[in-house]
Amino acid sequence: MHNSAADVQSNQPMKVFVTGSTGAIGRYLVPALVRSGHAVTALVRTAEKAEAVRTQGATPTTAALFDKDELTATLAGHDAVVNMASALPSTRQFMSDRAWRRNEHVRIDGSTTLVDAALAAGVGIFIQESVAMIYPDMGADWITEDVPADRYPRAVCSLVAEDNAHRITAAGGTGIVLRFGVFCGTGAAHSEEMLSAARHHITPVLGDADGYISTIHLADAAAAVVAALTAAAGTYNIVDDEPLTKRDYATALAAAVGKRSWLRVPGRAALLGGHRLTSLTRSLRVSNNRFRTTTDWTPRHPSAREAWRTTASS
Repeated sequence: MHNSAADVQSNQPMKVFVTGSTGAIGRYLVPALVRSGHAVTALVRTAEKAEAVRTQGATPTTAALFDKDELTATLAGHDAVVNMASALPSTRQFMSDRAWRRNEHVRIDGSTTLVDAALAAGVGIFIQESVAMIYPDMGADWITEDVPADRYPRAVCSLVAEDNAHRITAAGGTGIVLRFGVFCGTGAAHSEEMLSAARHHITPVLGDADGYISTIHLADAAAAVVAALTAAAGTYNIVDDEPLTKRDYATALAAAVGKRSWLRVPGRAALLGGHRLTSLTRSLRVSNNRFRTTTDWTPRHPSAREAWRTTASS
């Protein structure tokens, strides 16, 4: 096993392998890692995406996510792996179980293969993207990492990916799970769609308007990943400082585009979606205190108000 996070903390820069390098977080993460002095190898699937990461200062590779032997050879000499690979369905396909199968394949089989390869290659640090939406509805109560996750159907693939990351810790390395809040920022498709709707006086409220939603701007999410490279093994919530009620979230979105909200939909009707929408309808007032006290990270966007203003202005 190569050096753990504690071993390399004072021995920067690191050689970091990133999957999902051109996704929502990835397009912020790769340049953030480069700015921090790290040497980045970015997994890509097309020549166009290879050129995109190359212009950001990373070295592209087309190694297959599901080929252990190829990944093992590619990971040789790397200090850390950051797995941001996912295949979330579009907003229009969110209710479709079939559309979720690709994401489950990436989360479950992809993370399993990548961890197997990291172990074989002796990579000591493994960071796995996960989501805060796997927590149970806690109303207005704060949710810390000590709250057990809810194993509803759509959460299982994320929990398997988390378990895979912890295998690195069990083998003597540093396995880190980052549970992100709902993304806000240019590059997150649902975020851009909500901005477009808000400009037409329509804002989303999913479930009880008094329930909470915990968000994170993509730039803050990327900064958290960089900070996690020197964190201790474990699970951390990566969310903003002030989760808003869904009512206030809709108000913040409307204010960011300078429009009055005429319709706030679908409201409680979203509860009819059952387990297919439960990740979005439950009340999640998630705390980021553990990560903030463990690292020097702090979000530049303390709430969705600031995150939406930044997103709208860009």
